[in-house]
Amino acid sequence: MVKLSLRARLLLLTTGLLLAGMTLISAVVSSQLTRYQLDRLDSQLRSFTEIVAKVAPSGPDREQPARPELLDPALDLIGAPYLAYLGPDGSIVGTLRSSRVDAASFPTDDELRSLPIDGSAGVLQAADHEGRWRAVARPAVGWNGTVIAAAPLTEADATIARLRTTSLISGAALLVLLTAIGWWALGRGLRPLRRIENTAAAIADGDLTQRVPGLAAPGTEIGHLASSLNTMLGQLEQAFADRAAAESRMRVFLADVSHELRTPLVGIKGSTELYRMGGSDVDEAMGRIDREATRLTELTQHLLLLAQLDEAPEGQLDRAPMDLRTIANDARHDVRALDPSRPVALTGPQTRHPPGPAPVHGDEDRLRQVITNLVGNAIAHTPPGTPVTIRAGTIGDQAILFVEDDGPGMTDEQADRVFDRFYRADRARKHSAGAGTGLGLAIARSIARAHGGDVVLDTAVGAGASFQLWLPVLGQADVGRVQLGDTGDAE
Repeated sequence: MVKLSLRARLLLLTTGLLLAGMTLISAVVSSQLTRYQLDRLDSQLRSFTEIVAKVAPSGPDREQPARPELLDPALDLIGAPYLAYLGPDGSIVGTLRSSRVDAASFPTDDELRSLPIDGSAGVLQAADHEGRWRAVARPAVGWNGTVIAAAPLTEADATIARLRTTSLISGAALLVLLTAIGWWALGRGLRPLRRIENTAAAIADGDLTQRVPGLAAPGTEIGHLASSLNTMLGQLEQAFADRAAAESRMRVFLADVSHELRTPLVGIKGSTELYRMGGSDVDEAMGRIDREATRLTELTQHLLLLAQLDEAPEGQLDRAPMDLRTIANDARHDVRALDPSRPVALTGPQTRHPPGPAPVHGDEDRLRQVITNLVGNAIAHTPPGTPVTIRAGTIGDQAILFVEDDGPGMTDEQADRVFDRFYRADRARKHSAGAGTGLGLAIARSIARAHGGDVVLDTAVGAGASFQLWLPVLGQADVGRVQLGDTGDAE
């Protein structure tokens, strides 16, 4: 089956509808003209028979009258070339007829007698069956008989035939002309679709920067289509860019994982080789193997936790009502334990105020892990004795816990990547066992987002760093269920 183009299908549909419309109009016009002519002729015949019915036949017979030069114009004037008188028995007792009409073309006597005499018009066949007549019969007045007036339909039929022929010829010419115009107009109308097709072909060849040009006004169908396609193309380009970026990050991630796994494995391998060669005793070799195994185990656990948080974050949480002030107070003690030389302050969102209520619905163990990572990061990346401030409270509908330091801060590039997995601002820093893999802040952000919150960084070079944990505040109905721990005194 041949599949036509959209242009051809539209043209065929339009031409078919146009042909149907022209045919219907022609039929209606022809029918109305026929009805008009018959009504006009019927009116003339009824008026004539009404007059003639009052006059008794005196002299006319079935033969042609002697004065056709007078009778013919008179009959033509009243539109009835044939007048017949019928007696009581239905016999023809007299006629008047135009000499211009052949006698064989008049209706037969039987046709005349078949007419109803109530004045309604009827159609009669000519005696030679070459034409039709319109006739009206009426009872005579003053004498017993019937008067019949008849007129040929030859002229009316010829007029209708000419009308139909003219309509057919002019309609065919108009149809051809409009089809040609339609083909041209559809070609121009569908030109934007061809440009869209060319754009799609270019995109299919790999050029994702292509866009559909402004082909029509925004309010038109083509304009809406172009706008929608451009939006879709922008999303596709972004999706491909995101995919490429994700693949790049995955390659870097796999390289980093391989490196991080290789380091402890090389240490374990080296310790066994050194022991085998007699370069170390059993205790020294086992100590090194234990440290590297511990580091390897913790790295594996961190990677597993990140994978679980990526796949089903909500399933890794054991939520309960709690207050972030408890964790904040414990974090203050952790800082003192890790570096007693550091000044530590526990305040509310405003420096001069004590910590405020920060009720949340969260997993306390996971949130402690977040704060432990933030505190450890602050201690690891600032000089000893650098002050640390911990803030807890509520800002709007968010509970907050900030860990701030007065250290050297970070550049914009470092701040943009600090939450990336395996990213370390100082690549030269030596790892301690189980630390320094660059996963701590990535885990912290994943846990916060699993709670419906986030961890963000506010930093600048020379202005310190503020790691901010934001979580949705617990609903008022559950605030009373939160068991507050010891918050200590603000310092």
